[in-house]
Amino acid sequence: ADTLVELARQDPTVCGITAAMPGGTGLDKFGKIFPKRTFDVGIAEQHAVTFAAGMAVDGLKPFCAIYSTFLQRGYDQVIHDCIIQSLPVRFMVDRAGLVGNDGPTHHGCFDLAYLGTLPNIVIMAPADEIELMRMVKTAHAIDDKPSVVRYPRGNGFGAEGLNKLFGYNLKSTPLPSEVSALPVGEGRMIRRADPEAKTKVAILSLGTRLCEAVRALRMIQQEGNGIGVTIADARYMKPLDKELIRSLVEEHDVLITVEEGAVGGFGDHVNHFLTNEGLLDSGKCRLRVMVLPDQFVEAGGQKQQYDFAGLQAKHIAATAFRALDRQGEALEVLAAAPAVGMGKPSVA
Repeated sequence: ADTLVELARQDPTVCGITAAMPGGTGLDKFGKIFPKRTFDVGIAEQHAVTFAAGMAVDGLKPFCAIYSTFLQRGYDQVIHDCIIQSLPVRFMVDRAGLVGNDGPTHHGCFDLAYLGTLPNIVIMAPADEIELMRMVKTAHAIDDKPSVVRYPRGNGFGAEGLNKLFGYNLKSTPLPSEVSALPVGEGRMIRRADPEAKTKVAILSLGTRLCEAVRALRMIQQEGNGIGVTIADARYMKPLDKELIRSLVEEHDVLITVEEGAVGGFGDHVNHFLTNEGLLDSGKCRLRVMVLPDQFVEAGGQKQQYDFAGLQAKHIAATAFRALDRQGEALEVLAAAPAVGMGKPSVA
């Protein structure tokens, strides 16, 4: 919301649209400052999408903020009114991933799969709040096609957490308001494996699970076990950073993709690229794809849901050990971090 307000101060064509979700998406803050450029169409996601397309036709820059699970209702309009016409509607896809006690009706599990099938679209997923700010600016700059920023429900990491996890050099809070747009289709390296390591594992995360990938590094890279770990943030599902993915496969013994989405999303796009390029044919690098389970996740705490889904640091570490045929170490890392029970589902 803060970044969008900043953009709107500089660019009078920036508009905000939502479908009865102003508070949840942050557009209420935007609307207080720019009431004539903010449109809440009510529970009518199909209209929100087509309305945004109409704005884009006339030269405005609409940011259409809708929860992932409810954008499904406007899928036909996304295709016919935005994609086919290459209209630069900027979709701010809120509540991407698991959402806690709102449960199965609100989990954003499927957007990577249902949007990833579409041609001529840019799909971004920030791993932290700085990246979210930069991706909002990136979407603003994309004027020749639709773009998507999928972001989670929950808190950011703050300056201290960002410095520790992802290697930022932030001095203090509040976080910087001035950030730059990103190069489209370019990922980033977070940690590089020791080049002298006998065995190397690469973890390629898209979006929210990057923090768990960094924590998994410490579980995998134990003293004396000879394993080096590389962590990379894909940032984009479309277009893929093919050079980054190619280098990870060529330089590592295992590549693990991690995403907070259903089967058919980011990992499958990576697999498709690697398979068609023949980069897995030699058998040197083993690919593992980590996604949400093929079932609806009941209401509960988000940490409980991530544990149930098998997307915590311990699960990433165990996947790495299993891919290296080190089953004992996989069991050890899981036993060291007991499962968090889901408890009884809440009743609406």
